[in-house]
Amino acid sequence: MPIATQTISAEYVSTAASERGGVAVGVLIIARMLPSPIQFNFHEMNKAFVKESEDEDEDEAPESQLPAGTKNYMTVRGHGQLRAEFEHLVKVERPEIVKVVSWAAGNGDRSENGDYIYGKKRLREIDRRIRFLTKRLESAVIVDPADQQNCDQVFFAATVTLCDAAGEEATYQIVGIDEANAQEGRISWISPLARALLKAREGDTVRFDSPGGLRELDVIEVRYE
Repeated sequence: MPIATQTISAEYVSTAASERGGVAVGVLIIARMLPSPIQFNFHEMNKAFVKESEDEDEDEAPESQLPAGTKNYMTVRGHGQLRAEFEHLVKVERPEIVKVVSWAAGNGDRSENGDYIYGKKRLREIDRRIRFLTKRLESAVIVDPADQQNCDQVFFAATVTLCDAAGEEATYQIVGIDEANAQEGRISWISPLARALLKAREGDTVRFDSPGGLRELDVIEVRYE
């Protein structure tokens, strides 16, 4: 299964707002398909190592967090991280676990074989993650912040420095849902704060609903890096 992705400019993501609470939807299409060098045919795997049943395959697959009808926007950095994880699982970890399971299967009663039981469990986890990553990478729309022309406004992939009423500053980058990590300063583009920031400029004040109630933040700096 070849994996293809789309690459677009950063401003594509936020050139217009949809009716879904301000979630940005692009109207200027600048896209191209990038074929992947990785060939991964999940269905050709040994089914004994992949899943116990068709129902389990469906039940264990991670649920998509993307709002219906939206694209899977992703930064270059985030796409690279998912790609690296995918390749590690397919090329390194899965083959190693398959060897362990095959070896353990020949060591007597499988019901009391810890290596076999753990190996099968870990193999199902890996295959579930591979399925998830395959879907994510295939649907990825890569946004390179270096391509942004309108650098004085907040769009997808922008890095924004904010200041609250107490004078405390914080910096966040607006990223895809699979690369968001608030502790590391990366927030999902569908989060309330990111939606409030879209199209804002330096000097603007934005308001958004936080878990603690309505908050106001001043936009101190907008940059793309």
